[in-house]
Parts: sequence; C-alpha cells; structure tokens
Amino acid sequence: MERVADVPPEALAPVDFPTARAQFVRDTAAKYGIAPADIEATLGKAQFLDSVVAAMSRPAERVKPWSEYRVGFLTQTRIDGGRAFLAQHRDELARVEQQYGVPPEVIVSIIGVETNYGGFTGRHKVLDALYTLAFRYPRSGNPERVAYEYRREQFFRDELAQLFALGREEQLDIATLTGSYAGAMGLGQFMPSSYREFAVDGNGDGRRDLFTTYPDIFASIANYFRKKGGERGGWVPGGAVVARAQLQDGYAEFNPETWTPDYTLAQLAEKGYRPLDPVVPDATATLVQLDGADGKQYWLGFQNYYAITRYNNSKMYAMAVYQLSQAIAGREIPPA
Repeated sequence: MERVADVPPEALAPVDFPTARAQFVRDTAAKYGIAPADIEATLGKAQFLDSVVAAMSRPAERVKPWSEYRVGFLTQTRIDGGRAFLAQHRDELARVEQQYGVPPEVIVSIIGVETNYGGFTGRHKVLDALYTLAFRYPRSGNPERVAYEYRREQFFRDELAQLFALGREEQLDIATLTGSYAGAMGLGQFMPSSYREFAVDGNGDGRRDLFTTYPDIFASIANYFRKKGGERGGWVPGGAVVARAQLQDGYAEFNPETWTPDYTLAQLAEKGYRPLDPVVPDATATLVQLDGADGKQYWLGFQNYYAITRYNNSKMYAMAVYQLSQAIAGREIPPA
C-alpha cells in the first residue's frame, strides 16, 4: 500500500473544480483537436449525479464464494436466453468466429453477463456519470486509499476526455448516450477508451455502433478478446480455457497474485496440482482456486481464461462467463 508521502500533493487536497474543469477543457482540446467552445457547450449540459457518487462510495459487499456467485449468472432463464439469442444471430456470429476465432457462445455469454442480452444496458447518461466521477470522485479520507482514489479520479477524467473524442469520431451526440454508473456503454459495456481502441465496423457501413448494430457489437467483443492482452496476447483460436485439477495430498495451496498463465504444467505439478481433464502437454497456465458448495475447486486457467479476465479482472467473473458459454452451447458444466 502506498504511503501518503508517496502520492502527489494534488491527491491530498480537495478538488478545485473551476480550475480542474478549465484545465480539462484545455487539455482535451489540445489532445483531440476539439474546439474549447464545443467542449464547454457540452459540459454545460452535464450534471453531477449523487446516485453515481453513492454507487461508487458503497462499501464493498461481502466477497461471495463461487457457489453463491455462480447462482446469479447460471440460471436456466439466462441459459435459455443465451441459446435463443445465439440462434437468432447464428449466421453473423459464425462470420465473426471465422474472422477472429472467438466462439459464438463466448461472445453471447459476455453479452448475457454484462447486459442480459441487451435487456439492461444502463440508465445513467454517460456524460453525467463520467463528469461526476472525473470531478467528484468520492474520497474516503482513509490515508491508505488516497493513491487509489486519486488514480481512479484521473482514470475517469481521461475517460471523459475520450468520450469527447469518441463523439467526434463516430458522430455521436454524447449528451444523449446512456450506460452504467461508471460510464460503460452498449451491449458489451465498453468504456470510451475501449470503444475507441477495440470497436470495429462489422458491417462495413463506415460506423462503429455498439448500441444497436449487432455485426459491430459481435466483432468488437471478439476484437477486444484478441487484442486486449497486450504483450501477453489475447484469445487463442481453438485454445483451451480451463481444466479441472486436483491438489495432491501433502502439498500447500498455491494462490497466484495474477491470472497470467505463467506456469508450466511441470511447475504446477511440483506444487501438487494434477490436471483431471486432457491438456496440451506444453501448455502454460495459472492456478484458479474457487470455494464450491462441496469444498475447494482447483482449475488450471490457460491463455483463453486470461483473455476473459481482461474483460473483467475477476477469477469468478471469468469462470462464470466460461461456464455460461458452455451451458449455452449445450455442453455439460460441473456443479457449483
């Protein structure tokens, strides 16, 4: 944890809103070539939302065990909805799989987890949400959280600036866009920076629409999977996602700090983990431990598991997306 002495002075002082706002206008205009007057005019439509501050300030819920977390995502209603959605868009999803190598059921699962297949994409105006978090990000007063809260404030300030760039690039009226309280948009819930970097024109009409144009939505999610991994790389077509594992008697549990698949099977075997499913001998993996209804579950997470965590950096989120995708595809999934 960073000490107070290690963070910049501005992280410790209350936000000087007029100064910060004016600096934001200057910086955004210079970086993205947008007229300051246009930025000012749009910001004039923005409102601070107490509901966004409250949502971001809400104490973290108890961390649910996997057996409870999974229940919210692997319902029969969500599985049936995913199968119907896949059937409705099968041809377009097949074209996306051919181009990007990401299976249709995985793309559908992401949309199912994020927005219930487009049923709920968020009710907040994106401009208002990002404006609020950029200039009124809640500060707890806890010295141990100062650096984290300052970084989040700067993150949302950058996302607000990128929203202006996105609006110009895609001819979007950013004052009318709606999304989550954190500013994520569309069926795949892309932040402005991800929209700009990973969204693609799937139907060749010259626009990238992640709200209503399914070819763009499907291709953009697949493109995100392929490219988000950075130097590590993204989704590997045809690659494994996870394999069940067993911890041999006499070995201590191993809990990696990240989900990068940095360990050879031999290294994991030295730690006592043996795969229970067929695996590629030269594969590398991470170790995923989950609290199941009948005790600990151990899984080997491969490169494609890591790719899912780039969408949301949570081991349970990634497993829920994977298992929902398998259920949508009609494959058997293990008990919770």
